[in-house]
Amino acid sequence: MATPCASPISMPKAKPAGSKSLAGQPTDSRSGTILRPPSTYYRPRTTNFPPLPSPITIYTDGACSGNPGPGGYGAVLLSGDKRRELSAGYRLTTNNRMELLAVIVALETLRQPSEVTVLSDSQYVVKAINDRWLSGWIKRGWKKSNKKPVENIDLWKRLIPQLERHEMTFRWVRGHSDVPENERCDALAVAATSGDDLAVDEAFERSRA
Repeated sequence: MATPCASPISMPKAKPAGSKSLAGQPTDSRSGTILRPPSTYYRPRTTNFPPLPSPITIYTDGACSGNPGPGGYGAVLLSGDKRRELSAGYRLTTNNRMELLAVIVALETLRQPSEVTVLSDSQYVVKAINDRWLSGWIKRGWKKSNKKPVENIDLWKRLIPQLERHEMTFRWVRGHSDVPENERCDALAVAATSGDDLAVDEAFERSRA
């Protein structure tokens, strides 16, 4: 059974590394409006997103062609009768990064601390929270139990403030099992992957240089 995140994860505030925002240009699929999420390290001063009342349910999914290769994410946020859909595509990334970024961007659009349930078909994302992998990585200085470096540190550091800000529950759902909102997220992510003018996942591309 999924359990809420018990206590905030303490860590020094991340500092910018002189890079531009990792996030691309997610669009509200109902209105077609381009909505820019915040930079990799800082929350935006203002936001174009109207507030959503708590509690909020968020479905997320990521996709990648080639892994690494072109990728994208999709997210559906539900609050009462309100609905928000987000997606964006990147020219070179990985599936795990897109799974994680879907959660991050969705949470970053929330204007106030909320009770949030995230449903993802990514064991990587859900187990990192529910099985406390993330806490262990931080205690070991961003090393896994086998002493190897943790992947996607930039994104995990970006997620941490959201875990501290909201009352979070993470639940795993089986992908492609006729869960309508999970299927919708998959469709958004796949469509974003093959879109025009894909954004640059700068942290990932720098890591391969």
